[in-house]
Amino acid sequence: MYYDFFGFREPPFSIAPDPRYLYLSDRHKEALAHLMYGVQGQGGFIVITGEVGTGKTTVCRCFIENAPAHVDIALVLNPRLSARELLSSVCDELEIAHQPDASIKTLVDSINQDLLKAHAAGRHKVLIIDEAQNLSAEVLEQLRLLTNLETSEKKLLQIVLLGQPELQEILALPELRQLNQRVTARYHLDAIDRQELP
Repeated sequence: MYYDFFGFREPPFSIAPDPRYLYLSDRHKEALAHLMYGVQGQGGFIVITGEVGTGKTTVCRCFIENAPAHVDIALVLNPRLSARELLSSVCDELEIAHQPDASIKTLVDSINQDLLKAHAAGRHKVLIIDEAQNLSAEVLEQLRLLTNLETSEKKLLQIVLLGQPELQEILALPELRQLNQRVTARYHLDAIDRQELP
């Protein structure tokens, strides 16, 4: 097998987004900087788009591994959910106790209480949703409503949407203009070109 010939200890071409193998091109550094800057900011939405295979998820995994110590991250990888299912997933990821059949209002109230406690303790909550182009307008609006909780200085939840280029088209829909106004950082991750290779 070619592992021995090339001296590999593990498969080099896995489809899993392993940040150990992330080549930080200038474009990937910029995407990572948008994420790092965003979580230090005032909340709202960060949108990172790119074609399939450009490294969005891998950059995200790198960010998660290197996030500041005061940041708690909820990662949702399957966004084909109803609003209630998504809120339940957010509660699960942030370790917020809830009943399996809780209503949307109950889930939102639980998340808001958790955000207030986290803020009082000096912690920052970040929700990352991969494949966000699959979110319905209803679910995106529910996410926007989650960002309504704020202090006089900042919103208490930072939401990162990772998706393919059509995510930008979805966010430009008239019914999502309020969400689109809350986007504090956007970056489109293009594929690496030859000049960027070492």
